Amino acid sequence: MNSTHAMTPLFPRGLYGITPEWDDTDQLLKAIRAAHAGGMSVLQWRRKHAPESLAHTQLTAVVALCNEIGLPLIINDQLELAMQHPVAGLHLGKEDGSLRHARQSLHTNQWLGTSCYNELGRARQAIRDGVDYVAFGALFPSTVKSEAVRAELQLLSKARDYSASQARTRRTAIVAIGGITPENARHAFSAGADAVAVITSLFEAPDVTAQAQRFVQCFEQYAT
Repeated sequence: MNSTHAMTPLFPRGLYGITPEWDDTDQLLKAIRAAHAGGMSVLQWRRKHAPESLAHTQLTAVVALCNEIGLPLIINDQLELAMQHPVAGLHLGKEDGSLRHARQSLHTNQWLGTSCYNELGRARQAIRDGVDYVAFGALFPSTVKSEAVRAELQLLSKARDYSASQARTRRTAIVAIGGITPENARHAFSAGADAVAVITSLFEAPDVTAQAQRFVQCFEQYAT
């Protein structure tokens, strides 16, 4: 690393929420506000199973809320939406288009992240392509993606070491996803994750604010 700043990524660390597949927009907005109150530092808009009109209505409302409360919002999969809306960035999976094209298309202050599953080589290439974070998972059995490949904890530390070795100003952040709860998140943070991405165990919790606080406390205790 070429500077002490390279130790800390620009991408927010801690709890990275991902929106659940809810049709009730008011319920969704209330839950996002509650998670943010508990310390969620960034949110991803992910909507796979909704009519286009409903998805548009919900996204418009979520963008407005996130701008109101100062919560960075990442768009899943759709570059055009990330360019059309005042959002913090874009997340791309393996089949969602070129990272280099997305990096060139996004505004210079927008973040770009990508799913790397259990593939360290994919993460290394993404880091060289200039992404702001790489995500590994499923780290644990996932209720959202039951068929997802499993990623070993050691991938997090290996990717973080590589990220640090390539950093000029700030290193690429390492995100863990898949079946993460406040009880097992410590393993991800101890292994080198900067953030844990969570859907079910956050938004399906009886008290979303309290659950977010548990994740944040885990981050503060175990993150390196």
